[in-house]
Amino acid sequence: MLNRMELIRIFSVAAQSTTFRDAATRLGTSPQTVTRAIKELERTFGELLFHRSTRQVHVTAFGAELAVQARETLERVDQLFIANSKPEEKGLVGRVGITAPHAIGKLYLIEFLKPLMRENPGLSIDLSLDDQLTDAVASKIDIGIRIGAVRDRRYIARTVARVELKIVATPSLIDDVQYPDTVEALKRLPLSMLMDRNNGRPWPWVLAEGQAFLPASPAFTCDDPETERELVLTGLAFGQMPGYLAEPYLSEGRLVEVMQHEAPPPSELIMYRPQTGPVAPRVRLVYDHLVKSFSDPGLFPQSKH
Repeated sequence: MLNRMELIRIFSVAAQSTTFRDAATRLGTSPQTVTRAIKELERTFGELLFHRSTRQVHVTAFGAELAVQARETLERVDQLFIANSKPEEKGLVGRVGITAPHAIGKLYLIEFLKPLMRENPGLSIDLSLDDQLTDAVASKIDIGIRIGAVRDRRYIARTVARVELKIVATPSLIDDVQYPDTVEALKRLPLSMLMDRNNGRPWPWVLAEGQAFLPASPAFTCDDPETERELVLTGLAFGQMPGYLAEPYLSEGRLVEVMQHEAPPPSELIMYRPQTGPVAPRVRLVYDHLVKSFSDPGLFPQSKH
């Protein structure tokens, strides 16, 4: 028979899984063991913990509340052992779920996380790249990164940097079509357009004083910012992109920023995390490290318009 701590650990994993089979795989046990553990807990508490179907299980309202308490209990038990282990055996262990925009994740996060993972081999980083605000609670996210405001009160949000949007093109394209000095002149030029990969809608070009427009006949359309940048670098279109994508090529002279007087105010680079429950030491370690890394003033330099 499983002891109560094992029952709670099985339930905690099951509450974060879509099926008992998935939970069993993550626990390295059988689906039957998971099912027996859940039934035993349901008998103990006298409450249904999951709504079951042939394909999925969904945690009940009571089960969701119990899952929060279970995670807190398991964290305290884990920390009890970590705090009292021998110094050479100490190290933060466990999963840390992170979500970030695709370009931010690929360009920065991996490099920032490397030293932490080397120093703490017990850390398990679960990175999900998404350009939209991710529901941290539903998606089991411990730390979120996004560009733009986070107004959901379920999260604690912190601004760590400011990101400029720049309209850029190659010197050769500017020579061919003439430097645009008004928005109307810009609209008549070959422009690229970035699509939202989540809903298939185009992202508008954003300008000063709340102006925005969609290119009427874009020369190029795609749903990946880095691919759009590669097209702009070929000299086939003007593009609007975050400064961190354009900056290396602006410094080299391969791209030129235009229409600086029409640039919108910088957007905020936000780090957020769920507000409920205690922050596990491993999550705090990663969170503080990323805040420090993204707050480096040299990472997102600001233009002087």
